[in-house]
Amino acid sequence: MKKPLAAVLLALAIAGAGAAPAVAAPTPTDQGSATAVSTKAVSAKAAAPTLQAVTLAGTVALSNCSGSVIRFPNSLDTAPALVLSNGHCLSTGFPEPGEVLTNQTSTRTFGLLNSAGTRVATLRASKLAYGTMTDTDVSIYQLTSTYAAIKSSYGISPLTVADTHPTAGTAITVASGYWKTLYNCSIDGFAYRLQEGDWTWKDSVRYTSACQTIGGTSGSPVIDQATGKVVAVNNTGNEDGERCTENNPCEVDANGNVTVREGINYAQEIYNIPACFTTGNQLNLAASTCTLPKP
Repeated sequence: MKKPLAAVLLALAIAGAGAAPAVAAPTPTDQGSATAVSTKAVSAKAAAPTLQAVTLAGTVALSNCSGSVIRFPNSLDTAPALVLSNGHCLSTGFPEPGEVLTNQTSTRTFGLLNSAGTRVATLRASKLAYGTMTDTDVSIYQLTSTYAAIKSSYGISPLTVADTHPTAGTAITVASGYWKTLYNCSIDGFAYRLQEGDWTWKDSVRYTSACQTIGGTSGSPVIDQATGKVVAVNNTGNEDGERCTENNPCEVDANGNVTVREGINYAQEIYNIPACFTTGNQLNLAASTCTLPKP
């Protein structure tokens, strides 16, 4: 997992590093609105004539992570809006392996950003609909506002979650609401299993090396540049070349062979999540096509 922001800033201060923005304010809401876009080009194979400019509109800043306001293909405009982030970004701490949290009351707040990265509103959760670090690393909050109300008040539309498996070679943008930063690269491939400390995730997305995400980008939506849809949620990377330790995940193939890729970052797939929610955005883990881990 990407380290909490406080740990990142402490490490950078000690090392005198310059990897983080030059000025980092105490809270996400105090940061400047300028967007630092990665200048590294995606491969010609990933680039398509229909590529569109991805912005920060619809992303959110959490107290310790990034996230986004999302909808599923069949979500109603009148449904309560949802925020997608990581399970390890929960304010209550990391869920244990095998632990699944559902429909828990929450009043967590999120800073809603527009296309320029300016905070335009504070959104509030009514509950944590779903959260886990088992098989995947995801949290989904239900808000007190509907999509229609957010659109009417702030002119911001939600990002749509793709309900099909992502494809290797796809040009993507990791959009961090916390850092107000866009990272451009491509999907390099998939890890059969990604192991980090006590947690194991299935069929994880591996980025090409251009996406050098840092602490605070956890929970960022991974956006397909051709469709504008969210295909994964950013969650971790191997920082030091260690083998299968926290902040140093390793890939494990179907035969148990372990591969360590220092400096490479990863995301978790979310295409299976829409099948677990109703058109009114209510969690339904009992749906016949829902494959998310259950409590």
